[in-house]
Amino acid sequence: MTPDPCRGGSHEVGPAASFRSTRGPGGPLRAAVSCGVKLDRMTEQSFTTLTPEALNKVDAELGTFTDLIGLRYTEVGPDRVAGEWTVKSHLYQPAGIVNGGVYCTVVESLASVAGSVWYGERGTVVGVNNNTDFLRSVREGVLRGEATPLHRGRTQQLWQVVITDEQERVVARGQVRLANLPKRD
Repeated sequence: MTPDPCRGGSHEVGPAASFRSTRGPGGPLRAAVSCGVKLDRMTEQSFTTLTPEALNKVDAELGTFTDLIGLRYTEVGPDRVAGEWTVKSHLYQPAGIVNGGVYCTVVESLASVAGSVWYGERGTVVGVNNNTDFLRSVREGVLRGEATPLHRGRTQQLWQVVITDEQERVVARGQVRLANLPKRD
């Protein structure tokens, strides 16, 4: 038995993570762990039961893009999602600084998880726009991102993500617009 990152209990771990995957047009694989259930079968759990530990675990087991860049969620809730990662050379562009695509990935990931947690059992969300500004070049250190809502409506959401360095300087900032897709009967 393995410690359950969701509830502090235990569950069996199988060869594949239990998750619900959603692919939108050009959208990334989204995964939600099924806390307290065997991890070797597919299920329809939502993001509402997700903890940072559980999300990090499912990202690692699936080998997601966020796992590849080293993003680790530190807070997951309906009003704020935060994460951090350590800058390493595989994240550089040829000039030896963090590639802007890394910031876009973090902005999209934090906002999408936040929007999914907030929308909850009503359905799913998909990103329809990501606008990320790169403000300061970075070569090393730990970077942190925080997603907070600007608008949460019936059909769409708008989230702002701010990425800071260890000195709390803003290095990138982005917005993600999400479309709310209600559950179909």
